[in-house]
Amino acid sequence: MTYAYLNNIELDEALKQYMEIVRTSCIKPDTEEVPVGASSGRITSRAVIARISSPHYNACAMDGIALFAARTFGATDTTPVTLSEGEDFIRVDTGDPLPGGCDAVVMIEDVIDEGAGKVKLLSAAAPWQHVRQIGEDICAGEMILPSNTRIEPAAVGAMLAGGVLKVEVWKKPLVGLIPTGDEIVGPTGNPGHGEIIEFNSSIFSAMLAGWNAEAVVYPIVPDRFGMIVEALKKASEECDLVIVNAGSSAGREDLSLEAVRQAGRVFVHGIAIRPGKPAILGMVNGRPVIGVPGYPVSGIIVMERIVKPVIEYMAAGRFEERTAVKATLSRKLVSSLKYREFIRVRLGDVDGKLVATPLNRGAGVVTSFVKADGILDVPLDDEGYESGHEVSVQLLRSLDEIRHTLVVTGSHDPLIDVVSDLMRRTRPEKYVSSAHVGSMGGIMAVRRSETHAAGIHLLDEDTGEYNISYVKKYLAGEKIALLRCARRQQGFMTAPGNPLQIKSLADICRKGIRYVNRQKGSGTRILLDYLLRREGIPASGIYGYEREELTHMSVAALVASDSADMGMGILSAAKTYGLDFIPVCEEQYDFILREKHLELEIIRDFIDILKSAAFRDVLESMGGYALEDTGKIIVV
Repeated sequence: MTYAYLNNIELDEALKQYMEIVRTSCIKPDTEEVPVGASSGRITSRAVIARISSPHYNACAMDGIALFAARTFGATDTTPVTLSEGEDFIRVDTGDPLPGGCDAVVMIEDVIDEGAGKVKLLSAAAPWQHVRQIGEDICAGEMILPSNTRIEPAAVGAMLAGGVLKVEVWKKPLVGLIPTGDEIVGPTGNPGHGEIIEFNSSIFSAMLAGWNAEAVVYPIVPDRFGMIVEALKKASEECDLVIVNAGSSAGREDLSLEAVRQAGRVFVHGIAIRPGKPAILGMVNGRPVIGVPGYPVSGIIVMERIVKPVIEYMAAGRFEERTAVKATLSRKLVSSLKYREFIRVRLGDVDGKLVATPLNRGAGVVTSFVKADGILDVPLDDEGYESGHEVSVQLLRSLDEIRHTLVVTGSHDPLIDVVSDLMRRTRPEKYVSSAHVGSMGGIMAVRRSETHAAGIHLLDEDTGEYNISYVKKYLAGEKIALLRCARRQQGFMTAPGNPLQIKSLADICRKGIRYVNRQKGSGTRILLDYLLRREGIPASGIYGYEREELTHMSVAALVASDSADMGMGILSAAKTYGLDFIPVCEEQYDFILREKHLELEIIRDFIDILKSAAFRDVLESMGGYALEDTGKIIVV
């Protein structure tokens, strides 16, 4: 059997066609009455009319005296008017009903008390001054809110002031989430081999809550065609919208397409977006059914771009559009001509310029959304952009947060996460954002003014010195400061107990040894290549030399999971995963930055954290670090 997508339709056209079907075919959610005090954020289903006026009596707006204004006419500094309590005025407080026969209030600050019930005024009162007249705010019978309007906190007060105690609103659309797959299991701290934790429904439920909808998560359905069909029928009878998660692609166990077709009708399968192409747009029992891909990033994009507009129609409200900003792309970005791509980017404000750095584009890398500051939308039929190109980015975080973020680019080390946590603990208005592009990538980022600081650990083979010679070579003529951080242990990580008896570098090319490498340009990769040349070991003889990872932790994770037998990394990563460690050398890990950035407040905060006892305590507990000159500044 040949598997294929039914369509490769452009996103806007697919959504336009589907929304026409939804508007003409779907049953709109019911309405309900809710207490006004609990109505904030809900959408009115009909106009809200005031039952009473506010205020519903003429009210004193100041503390002072109420009187008939005409009795004060002619009062001046030279011809004051003296009044008697009870006969000419009555003392009142703010909010009191205006006494009969009175048409003004004089605030207490303008009243001179003469004693014996007498007061003196030096200026005349105007009729109805300092009086809140009936209906000043709301008149009975006036409309407070029109239909299909989001109820804001101030509107809650206005309705209560107008005597409205309950308000009719649209019921929140009920969205059924059907997770599918034989390999899917509920959240657990100890999944079995081949089991995938189902967390998409938790992500989607949180997104739906922000869109004024409610989610019901159905039990996981295995890859059984009949069971998926029955789950779709049941959910479409009970919910306003159904999302079936996974099984929307074109593999042999991707059954959602045929299941939707069996239970109802399919209108679109395959949208020209990346990630998210396998989306299914269908209808079952007069309810929209959307097949969302199983990879979390794909799912989030489909939720944002397709599910959200459907919810907006059902909830009768528009949700705030994300703010778009202009940013400079930090590196060349290649895009497919076949798809409209949504690329997660990290943003940094460096020297007053917003810089966008693309993150991992994998559809399964949900942490790329956690780390992302924005989304770059690359149109269909566009090959991408060159480095330095100005692009439009939709913000996922506020611009204020981004402008209070320390951008660290370069070599990975877990200590950057320690700095990030301590920054949030001690300076909660500030943030740290890091990108792992290797030591050479960090140097280039400093050269292009795309980062505040870069982590590097680069060995000069001729002198045995770390870092300084590289700064002088690649940043010649620039005013650069080197910030000492830590000496750390580099070595080979192996499985606990070292069952393959790996002793040294020579074992890297032993038959059957699976190696996992670091990416080109990383200090660890440069160190390995130096050692290989010194020992005369050809890279071509190493199984896994081309298998690259971006961090020490990812290398350790692969060794710990028996996906690799050997990998180079730092001792702290090996300890985190309980791995054996064969020391190779002690190296210097530092940060470099432009000298002028030493004046930035966030850099001063960064240096303070590196020098802090809290930082030292955490690194000592992690192991493999020596902090001697940490925080020392060397102008290169």
